[in-house]
Amino acid sequence: MNKLSIALLLIACSQFSSIAFAAATNNQTTNIKTNEKAVISQLLNDFLANSVNDDLANHQRFWADDLIYTSSSGTRFDKSYIIQGIKADKADKAASENSDTLPPVYWAEDTDIRVYGDTAIVAFKLMHKENAKANAVKQTYFNTGTLLKRDSSWQVVAWQATKIPAK
Repeated sequence: MNKLSIALLLIACSQFSSIAFAAATNNQTTNIKTNEKAVISQLLNDFLANSVNDDLANHQRFWADDLIYTSSSGTRFDKSYIIQGIKADKADKAASENSDTLPPVYWAEDTDIRVYGDTAIVAFKLMHKENAKANAVKQTYFNTGTLLKRDSSWQVVAWQATKIPAK
């Protein structure tokens, strides 16, 4: 083999290994994103399932301390406002103790999760029924949240809720 053939062969091999490395890296990134999407989806579904009980630990885990929440009515507040509201609701429920009342039911539909490193965007339609026995959906909202991964855990740092008008 002459020097030119050897040089061309080395260039071809280096190009092939670069392409193979890029493909392997891309597959690894796709697998990480798929795993993170599953983790975030589970976090969202667990939060919605437990929020009906106003589980304080559930809200502490889901919302970041530096949360900015914009409600469907246009009110903006932070995590401490949510936590204070849950504590007040618990006190009201303890005072009235109506055990016949079934809690409302919430769930997500049309969920779209996009992961960008340690940041994720979640968009979904929030469905709400009066209780588990109710047949009709009472209200629906579009929700969009921004999550950050800190200390290996995802938390919501920004949230926007928009009420979907009845048809």
